[in-house]
Amino acid sequence: MVESCTGGLIAHRLTGVEGSSVYFKGGVIAYSNSLKSQLLDVSTTTLRSQGAVSEDTAREMAQGVRCKCNADFGLSTTGIAGPSGGTPDKPVGTVWIAWADASQTITRKFQFAADRKGNKLLFSQAALNLLRLILTDQLK
Repeated sequence: MVESCTGGLIAHRLTGVEGSSVYFKGGVIAYSNSLKSQLLDVSTTTLRSQGAVSEDTAREMAQGVRCKCNADFGLSTTGIAGPSGGTPDKPVGTVWIAWADASQTITRKFQFAADRKGNKLLFSQAALNLLRLILTDQLK
């Protein structure tokens, strides 16, 4: 798992469950673009052209963490929790979430309208729900 805008909240929520060491290998908090690039092999071209909050960045983060952790799948979040940092194209509350396994990568964009703490919670819930839907074959 790699988190940017959620700052470890998803990992915290997953590891709060007894026995989580059976399925949770670990996670990375890659807040800066340089760490996204250095640790996860996110392309600097992607970061320059699309920005940190983009579908391509989320995809590359999920793929990168899956490979680096030698995991069955990777999950990533990248977004703008606020209260500042938003733009007309990427307003506060925007988050991209990606899930990658060896054969596919699934991305989803969500837009929420809460304060920073609320957005982080909503971002983490959306990521966990995406994970749940994929793992239970309910994603349509």
